[in-house]
Amino acid sequence: MTDLSKYRNIGIFAHVDAGKTTTSERILKLTGKIHKTGEVHDGAATTDFMEQEQERGITIQSAATSCFWKDHRLNIIDTPGHVDFTIEVYRSLKVLDGGIGVFCGSGGVEPQSETNWRYANDSEVSRIIFVNKLDRTGADFYRVVEQIRDVLGATPLVMVLPIGIEDQFIGAVDLLTRKAWVYNDPNDPLNYEITEPPEDMKDKIEEWREKLVETAVEADDDLMEKYLEGEEISIDELKACIRKGTINLNYFPTYCGSAFKNKCIQMVLDAVVDYLPDPTQVQPQPEVDLEGNETGAVATVDANKPLRSLAFKIMDDRFGALTFIRIYSGTLNKGDTVLNTFTGKTERIGRIVEMHANDRIELESAQAGDIVAAIGLKNVQTGHTLCDPNKPATLEPMIFPDPVISIAIAPKDKGASEKLGIALGKMIKEDPSFRIETDEDSGETIMKGMGELHLDIKVDILKRTHGIEVIVGSPQVAYRETVTQRVEDSYTHKKQSGGSGQYAKIDYIIEPGEPGSGFMFESTVTGGNVPKEFWPAVESGFKKSMVKGVLAGYPCLDFKVNLFDGAFHAVDSSAIAFEIASQAAYRQTMPKAGPQLMEPIMKVDVYTPEDHVGDVIGDLNRRRGMIKAQESNATGVRIKAEAPLSEMFGYIGTLRTMTSGRGQFSMEFLNYAPCPRNVAEQVIEETKVREEAKKK
Repeated sequence: MTDLSKYRNIGIFAHVDAGKTTTSERILKLTGKIHKTGEVHDGAATTDFMEQEQERGITIQSAATSCFWKDHRLNIIDTPGHVDFTIEVYRSLKVLDGGIGVFCGSGGVEPQSETNWRYANDSEVSRIIFVNKLDRTGADFYRVVEQIRDVLGATPLVMVLPIGIEDQFIGAVDLLTRKAWVYNDPNDPLNYEITEPPEDMKDKIEEWREKLVETAVEADDDLMEKYLEGEEISIDELKACIRKGTINLNYFPTYCGSAFKNKCIQMVLDAVVDYLPDPTQVQPQPEVDLEGNETGAVATVDANKPLRSLAFKIMDDRFGALTFIRIYSGTLNKGDTVLNTFTGKTERIGRIVEMHANDRIELESAQAGDIVAAIGLKNVQTGHTLCDPNKPATLEPMIFPDPVISIAIAPKDKGASEKLGIALGKMIKEDPSFRIETDEDSGETIMKGMGELHLDIKVDILKRTHGIEVIVGSPQVAYRETVTQRVEDSYTHKKQSGGSGQYAKIDYIIEPGEPGSGFMFESTVTGGNVPKEFWPAVESGFKKSMVKGVLAGYPCLDFKVNLFDGAFHAVDSSAIAFEIASQAAYRQTMPKAGPQLMEPIMKVDVYTPEDHVGDVIGDLNRRRGMIKAQESNATGVRIKAEAPLSEMFGYIGTLRTMTSGRGQFSMEFLNYAPCPRNVAEQVIEETKVREEAKKK
């Protein structure tokens, strides 16, 4: 049996451009997994193997790889930083035990770092922090440490101090041993020496070492007592204590370096081994029933227990569909039959492979704690549980956000429709935040996603990977509708045409719900005027109707229906009659309840050089943006705002023009808010025109 204490399942996550992929490359080089380092800016990084990733210099899908450091096995996932692909970060964090949060030494805590940090907090993942790019102009390790404390509300445990800064950066001092790691050759990570630190840093080292010890011993009462009594604490005792505090999320060991210049990566790898948990030290995954309620049972990490594993990513490549699986308990062998609890069907494991980016090594079996890929699974999707057919159980599933933007696509070659359908089917399996709908009236194929870049990449994948050229319509915003007034109403459905008839009468109230509450239904009928068996039919009728609002046909949100009275006929009433009655009641009452159009509001973070701040703010105001905060740092100004998605199309082009190519921004969905009347009227008018055009 494999020794699980020597396993580390870790992810690397950060804001776009903080250096995640470069850090991954250096780790793979140091651990002997690759012999030539590929650079992101040359499009040659190992884990960025999609053409689109190499061209754009960004990571789009998380890549998995394994390597060894000091006889420990590291399963590493390099995740994307761009906000349109946060789904990849979310689902990777869900299956990892620890993480490395990479922050840019000059950019500090950037917008996407906050989102990823929040995801990691939600998933209760232990982390170490790596402040990268200390060789860059404007880098400031101490400022980034302060930002981590202030912006993220986290406690950084500073483990090293940088020697020099910007182009003078040559290494770091390890505060535990008080030794300096000095790197002499930026191209050779192994060319370094461990020496005494510079004389002028002695006081600073003692000051920060004391802070380190004070914070660390808080995780262990016995050590705390020893420290307060003035006894010396050994390095081994401190390390054990820091490991305990890190696993309990009390603090986050913080390192610094320059991945691009090969400096201080060994210290980060040592920290992964020393402080991040092995699979047995994290909270076991809770098991749930088919309704999603926790059963109280957990999947304990143990190779001898029944199989419990989670499919967290589907990837289609030239050899067929790969299903990435995290095994929580039990053992998985080649040729095994496993049960998919979501579909209720069994699947056969054809082959098991260990992935190194897009290369693979065949395995006979894998066990609890492993992250592997299986080949040959037919109906498995992201978030499905694969388990022992004789002892079934479901693990807590993943929840994915709804898309906020859509475009219509059609193949240029009319004969490629079937090919397009197959390609889109594969893409939906790979990415749960990507959806496809067919417009019933026009027959158009509608692609829905998390942002412009997201859909842009999908169109690119259709063209390059699947060889399908498509015509793309202009982007459409996913508006919603709601009600603003309480209305009490009644509807009677009668149909008599020989034979048994249909009869249903409902008295009901429709009223606005709390923002984000969705659709709520309750019945307060007394005295059996509407028998209990018909209540679900009434709810179902309203639920089916809410997908089409009365203003412009967008789905209706956040309203409550209370069925308080009605009548039925002993012979003519049926569930169908009550469902038809509630559908007609919806159409009758919604126009009276003050219907209102809601638009998606985005949280926008803009970075701009100081001399362009006025232009950027003016432009955001013109886009109906609300400025929420402004923060200056060494490299420019960060502006936080909220703005409607409909006004933000093509924003990156405008921002680059205004800031001479130096501005950057990120945007994520925040909430739905009422549309101003003039905008609502325009949207409703445009919808009518589109509907008319479809009919013709």
